[in-house]
Amino acid sequence: MMALNCSTFSRLISGAQTAAEACAQRAVQQTCGRYRVCRRYSSVTPEENRLEQVCVSDSDTTAQVRELPAGHRRVLKDVLPFSAFLTDSFGRRHNYLRISLTEKCNLRCQYCMPQEGVKLSPRSQLLTTEELLTIARLFVRQGVSKIRLTGGEPLIRPDALHIIAELRKLEGLKTIAVTTNGMNLSRLLPGLKKAGVDLLNISLDTLVPAKFEFIARRKGFHKVRDGIEEAIEMGYNPVKVNCVVMRGLNEDELIDFVSLTERKPLDVRFIEYMPFDGNRWNFKKMVSFQEMLDCIKQKWPNLEAVPGEETDTAKAFRVPGFRGQLGFITSMSDHFCGSCNRLRITADGNLKVCLFGNSEVSLRDILRSGAPEEELLHIIGAAVGRKKKQHAGMLNISQMKNRPMILIGG
Repeated sequence: MMALNCSTFSRLISGAQTAAEACAQRAVQQTCGRYRVCRRYSSVTPEENRLEQVCVSDSDTTAQVRELPAGHRRVLKDVLPFSAFLTDSFGRRHNYLRISLTEKCNLRCQYCMPQEGVKLSPRSQLLTTEELLTIARLFVRQGVSKIRLTGGEPLIRPDALHIIAELRKLEGLKTIAVTTNGMNLSRLLPGLKKAGVDLLNISLDTLVPAKFEFIARRKGFHKVRDGIEEAIEMGYNPVKVNCVVMRGLNEDELIDFVSLTERKPLDVRFIEYMPFDGNRWNFKKMVSFQEMLDCIKQKWPNLEAVPGEETDTAKAFRVPGFRGQLGFITSMSDHFCGSCNRLRITADGNLKVCLFGNSEVSLRDILRSGAPEEELLHIIGAAVGRKKKQHAGMLNISQMKNRPMILIGG
């Protein structure tokens, strides 16, 4: 347990007051020995900020504890204020950062990239390895505990393994995840494991090789399937399989995908088709969560919900007796904006606070201007503070200007 004395409180207060310049905070009175001190909290929910019981021994060796609504007790070190710079005006704490390593991809999936391709940023406008790591270090010091590397296709970046190994050295970073299309996975799996990748998400939208080529506009089905199998053999559990469901293309394969979870530690995640520039989204192509769930329940009426964390993006289910599970990412029909804890850095160094928002802030330009870290933090805090309560809804999103998914970090 962590011993808290007056000098400790002084340091905590000092740090919080500095952060207050970037984000509004509230004050809560706490006891420190014989003194009452003002403890500044970032904009968390009133329930989280309420200290029902604080216990401090005269010897200052007992950690402070708070009584939670459910009657559970938690050590104060677990409820200390999260960084004000990464806390928005609705109390959402952003401890999950997605970083795009590249805009390039070796597939041309219909839901991700326009048929004619995309105009790539000049190399000089992309984050260098050191710039990327500098940004990652800054976010981790502010409380980010999970980083997911995306693309384009992140595993085609030549120094991807080096970046992962450097991220692994960051104190406080608990989880490194990679989202990949699986084309290069078999070859790189040993290196990814050694470098410290904790979680793998592999995109696979069909179990039919000919249909794979139609959706991805490239061959490679067997490479992806082999990569999934080898990831399981290497001990990744679960291996997450991302499937974007599109009417007229693959909604007839829902049962086949769920069947994969019977004997393998797979977490198949069905993703509602989302609108981005160039992917010709329309409402008729989208298969909703409820429609998918009803279809699967016709085969397995005893399908049961799996409890998850508040910040999970997927609604999880399991067929009793199956080794793996399935989930639904319902961004369109049932958004989860209220518990969003994710921020995104694009390959060209822009901060996006919402996947569906079209506002961006260039951290690359600020870094290259030689601005001090404090200035960078204030700009990040201001962007996070402007994050809206929720996205605009599927019909409005479909009409908004935004990057193609390939350039956001899908």
